[in-house]
Amino acid sequence: CHTSGMLTPNGKEYVQKIPREELTHLILKLLQAWKEPLSHFNQHIEHHQELPDDSLSKAKQISNMVHELKTGVEKVTEKMRSMGIISNSLNGMASSEGTGLSISNEANMMSDTDFIHCFRRDSNKVQSYLKILKCRIMPENSC
Repeated sequence: CHTSGMLTPNGKEYVQKIPREELTHLILKLLQAWKEPLSHFNQHIEHHQELPDDSLSKAKQISNMVHELKTGVEKVTEKMRSMGIISNSLNGMASSEGTGLSISNEANMMSDTDFIHCFRRDSNKVQSYLKILKCRIMPENSC
């Protein structure tokens, strides 16, 4: 996986120890890391004549959802910053140069199965990290 080099905690107990700002930054890094590979993946599958239209539509839908999720996390980050929940240290870190990842050809050269496996793995991480972040910000949700 092209994101394997990113240091991400495994296990709920480790994630819970990460400060909110770092956890938010990690979420944004993972989402940003998939922007370009998903775009390449969409271009790749558009050339497969044997794929049904609904598969192509689903791939585009996934890319759009990742983009919308990243935009949403950025808005939440801005709101957290304005409320004083986190500091301004995340400014500019959502951009590709702020992720510390150089997108290599590795993501573009993976088989479709490997690509989907890696995407699912990182999607699950983002989902878990967001749940923990939500519980930290809004503990009244009885997490």
